[in-house]
Amino acid sequence: MAMQTSHTVRTKQGDGKYKHTVDLPKTTFGMRANSAVREPEIQKLWDENQVFKKVADKNNGGSFILHDGPPYANGDLHMGHALNKILKDIINRYKSLDQDARKGLTPLKLRAKAAKFAKATVKAQMASFKRFGVWADWDHPYLTLDPEYEAAQIEVFGQMVFKGYIYRGRKPVHWSPSSRTALAEAELEYPEGHVSKSMYAIFKLLKIPNKSGLLDEFLPKLSLAIWTTTPWTIPANAAVAVNSKLQYAIVEVQPISRNVTSSSEDKSRRSGNVLKGNQTSFFIVAVDLVPTLEAKWNVKLVVRTTVFGSDLENCRYAHPINGQECPVVIGGDYITTESGTGLVHTAPGHGQDDYLTGLKYDLPIISPVDDEGKFTEEAGIFNGLDVLSDGNAAVIDHLDERLSIVMVEPYKHKYPYDWRTKKPTIFRATAQWFASVEGFREAAMDAINEVTWTPSQAENRISAMTSSRSDWCISRQRTWGVPIPVFYHSETKEPLLNEETIDHIKSIIVQKGSDAWWYMPVEDLLPEKYRDKASDYVKGTDTMDVWFDSGSSWAAVLENRNGLSFPADLYVEGTDQHRGWFQSSLLTSVATKGKAPYSGVITHGFVLDEKGFKMSKSLGNVVDPRTIIEGGKNQEEAPSYGADVLRLWVSSVDYTGDVLIGPQVLRQMSDIYRKLRGTLRFLLGNLHDWKAENAIAYDELPEIDQHALFQLESVVKNIKESYESYQFFKIFQIIQRFAIVDLSNFYFDVAKDRLYVGGASSFTRRSCQTVLAVHLLSIVRVIAPILPHLAEDVWQNLPFEYNIDDTNIAKFVFESKWPAVNERWLAFPEEEIDFWAKILELRTEVNKALEIARTGKLIGSSLEAKVYLHSSDDKLATRLRNMCKAKFDADSLSRIFITSQVEILSTLEEGTPTKDIPYSGEYLIHGQNKIWIGVSHADGSKCERCWNFSPQVGSFFDHPTLCKRCYDVIVDQPLPALAAVS
Repeated sequence: MAMQTSHTVRTKQGDGKYKHTVDLPKTTFGMRANSAVREPEIQKLWDENQVFKKVADKNNGGSFILHDGPPYANGDLHMGHALNKILKDIINRYKSLDQDARKGLTPLKLRAKAAKFAKATVKAQMASFKRFGVWADWDHPYLTLDPEYEAAQIEVFGQMVFKGYIYRGRKPVHWSPSSRTALAEAELEYPEGHVSKSMYAIFKLLKIPNKSGLLDEFLPKLSLAIWTTTPWTIPANAAVAVNSKLQYAIVEVQPISRNVTSSSEDKSRRSGNVLKGNQTSFFIVAVDLVPTLEAKWNVKLVVRTTVFGSDLENCRYAHPINGQECPVVIGGDYITTESGTGLVHTAPGHGQDDYLTGLKYDLPIISPVDDEGKFTEEAGIFNGLDVLSDGNAAVIDHLDERLSIVMVEPYKHKYPYDWRTKKPTIFRATAQWFASVEGFREAAMDAINEVTWTPSQAENRISAMTSSRSDWCISRQRTWGVPIPVFYHSETKEPLLNEETIDHIKSIIVQKGSDAWWYMPVEDLLPEKYRDKASDYVKGTDTMDVWFDSGSSWAAVLENRNGLSFPADLYVEGTDQHRGWFQSSLLTSVATKGKAPYSGVITHGFVLDEKGFKMSKSLGNVVDPRTIIEGGKNQEEAPSYGADVLRLWVSSVDYTGDVLIGPQVLRQMSDIYRKLRGTLRFLLGNLHDWKAENAIAYDELPEIDQHALFQLESVVKNIKESYESYQFFKIFQIIQRFAIVDLSNFYFDVAKDRLYVGGASSFTRRSCQTVLAVHLLSIVRVIAPILPHLAEDVWQNLPFEYNIDDTNIAKFVFESKWPAVNERWLAFPEEEIDFWAKILELRTEVNKALEIARTGKLIGSSLEAKVYLHSSDDKLATRLRNMCKAKFDADSLSRIFITSQVEILSTLEEGTPTKDIPYSGEYLIHGQNKIWIGVSHADGSKCERCWNFSPQVGSFFDHPTLCKRCYDVIVDQPLPALAAVS
């Protein structure tokens, strides 16, 4: 580097004769954050002074509403919660500061679980969120189990009923035997490693429609070959589906020698009895799959003839269990040759594609499975068996005994599990309540187009999900939750559900809560006009899907709470909410209001460890936010970083994708935080005697100060733009580059001379302090949304008061508002911006030359050097020459280079003093301007006070060890106030 910092040099010089004339920094603001103690103190300060409420109350305009969503967590907070809530808090705190961007502050609302047992969790989570530094109206959260919320949800349901979007039907839904309820797609998870017992089976053809008689010769030995991963659904088989466009082969099955493969054959795979016999068999399979099936079954498949799928329609086969005649039907594009046989066993009671095909052919919807996942009497000999275990095996064994099994093998694939019980689900046709998405799908797609999605590709994701989703099953077979307010006629089972019944139940729930549905008799739940018929009705026991609960929050919160309005400005949740809360909120809102409940949506990714792996206890890579803040048992391995370091990490990542965190990342964040704290401490320390009336007018400032204000204003402008576009990682990068690197490396480095030895009340020091005060007040406010504790800590240590206006003092940083735009500072001339860029680059090159001279033992400190410059660019040379005798001392090149002298040489021809310059070389500035730089030892003697070398040292009789500048300072300040070394 170019120099030893003058701060270090002068503190060593503290015992000198003029130590009392040096203005060193002093501040009560500590270098160490001590976050474990200081952050809770600051949070207590906010609470005791009701800062959040004061900021909200001072809002006198419209609202910015960030509607907080439903995490449905039931334990301690993890890093996903931290990322989510801190992102929201950064947005809300920025909006609270920037009154131009938002005229009001809407608190963050905490989303509770939709059941009573959640209250303890809500309380625990609140405490953790507070420790993150999240501001909210914690005394008034919204809970889905509040009677007012439940009543609003009933209202949304009623509106959808009246518009014809709610119906009751029997169709296959995801069913959880372990929870004994239907589930929505958003309540499923697909764990790795699920293995199903798959089987290839044959169904014997009985009849072939008269289509040229191509297949007649193969009867009665011709069978349809199917493949399924759910053998337990065979009792519900109603058809076999083919793809009309695919080509199918009639193959003769010829066994091959098994001696070659028996030893190497996978022990988990077994051939069925049908392959062990000697009789000739003919199977129908897709032509494209013949080679694959030959290898898999270890047989020779000789193609006898081929037909198209359309030729097989209306063939009849014998059901493999009960022998009934069943049809071959044409299915959809879901029938491919990627796996299986190209023919699909179709059970409309156990699959969505099967169900749709069944509707087309009026097939029976058979579902002989009860709520516990066991076969019913309708399944005959399998009655009582669990379909996912012994029932599945029993079906395979029964089919094998009847020579219907070709092969059984394990099949690893994604399979839906219940997210609560972590156990597998099934597809099962039951009577359920549905929301007809088809009825308002087009309106939903239009609404999606009107929303601002961040990142933009999120729109594609939710559009794809909404355009392809089937009707929404909104009923659940649970005793907790909001009831579906329907009555059924005891004999006909017809539902009673109309505007009168819904309004009456809503009026009861708003007063008594949804528990009333369970403890009040039918006659009290029915409106007056139906009470004489109460004995004819029973109340339904189904409750609403939890996603209908949370999807109604816009109605319960935005429309019902004072100060809020519909739609919300913003929803912010994880990317998994495209199929969850974002979608359920969209559907309920579009169905009832015709528009989305949000103007903008931000989605963030998941938190992974430093290597990009998902966090899990078994891998030992879980990062706990509480441990980050408070530290672990071993403080050396897991130090207490505090909430602000965690928040700094949130701001540093591009949250639109998955983000990484771990010990190394946290150490980097802590180091950046420490350096930023050092920057702020430098500013505070050098403003210890500052008063607003000391400020120097902009026009009177040295150019270096005007340039510094231009840079600051540009930075604040860019940061504001990044807050507005929610690109917090850009703010992190700007702060890191500007506040930590650029300021420290240049302006602060150069400023130390002016601040420490320029004279306590001198123009040069006051002009520098003018710039430092603006920097301090700007930086602390622009970082406040991300680092609120640090910002408040700085604010409480301000050595001066900050007035919001003529009458009000900002006692807390969030009362101070966003820095006002100063167009004058931004209007710094373009040519001057370019020139100062050259000066900064020239300074870097001078530092390189000084380092060479230092290595050669010519100089120690850079103040021992004299620098020579020569440029063939006359315009640049003239400008540099002028800076050597600048109007303001702060603009002189020697101050900028932190050397004692700078001389501009007009020529490098022989006879010039270049031969006496021991170190020199040519450097490029801006890639085009060649600058010759030379370094010699400085002229004159060293000033005892400022350490600059000057020929004038020794010229002053009463102060023979001082240079002229220091002499003038001493003469002007005969009795200066003592300055303490911090």
